[in-house]
Amino acid sequence: MMVAGLILAGGQGRRMGGVDKALLPLKGRPLVRHAIDRLSPQVERLAISGQPSHAGFGLPVLPDAQAERLGPLAGVAAGLVWAAALGADHLVTAAVDTPFLPCDLVPRLLMAAEDHGGLALAVTPERDHPTFALWPVDRSSFVQNLLDAGERRMRVALDGAGRASFPDEGAFFNINTPADLARAETMLAAES
Repeated sequence: MMVAGLILAGGQGRRMGGVDKALLPLKGRPLVRHAIDRLSPQVERLAISGQPSHAGFGLPVLPDAQAERLGPLAGVAAGLVWAAALGADHLVTAAVDTPFLPCDLVPRLLMAAEDHGGLALAVTPERDHPTFALWPVDRSSFVQNLLDAGERRMRVALDGAGRASFPDEGAFFNINTPADLARAETMLAAES
C-alpha cells in the first residue's frame, strides 16, 4: 500500500495580517518545514497544496485555489488526482500551521480507516480535526463533485469516516494569530 502526503498550505492568513503562514518563522524555520519534517517520514511521497512561493522546499507544489476561495477541500481534490497519478492508494492531509502534528498520524489513521472504506480523520477529546485525514484516492470524483456543487466543508466530504483518536490536544495546536506563534515558540523551547 502506498500513502502519499499533502500539506495544506493555502489560505489567506487573515488573522495573521494576511501573511503566508507557511513561510512564518518558528524557531528559525518556516512553518512548512516543521510540517515537512513531521509528515515526510510517514509517507512515500509528499507535496504542498499552496502557492508558487512554496516551491523552495524541494516538493511538488499543487496549485492553490486561493483566488476562488474554495478552501482546503479544493486542495484535497488536487491532491487526490496527484496521488492517483503516482499510483498511491491513499492520500493523507495535514495543515501547515500545526508544527506539532503527531509522528504516528498515518498509522493511526490507517487503522481507523479499516472498516470505513479507507477514510479516516483525526479526533481529540475536545474536537475533530478534519484537515488531518486519510483519503482513498478513489474518492477523487466524489470530492470533486462536492466542490462542483458548491460544497466546501471538509466534514461533509468525510461523512462516514473512521475516527483516529489522539489523546494530546497539543499535537494539533494550530497557529492562527501572532499570539499563537509566540505560544508555539514557548512550547518548542519547553521541548528542548
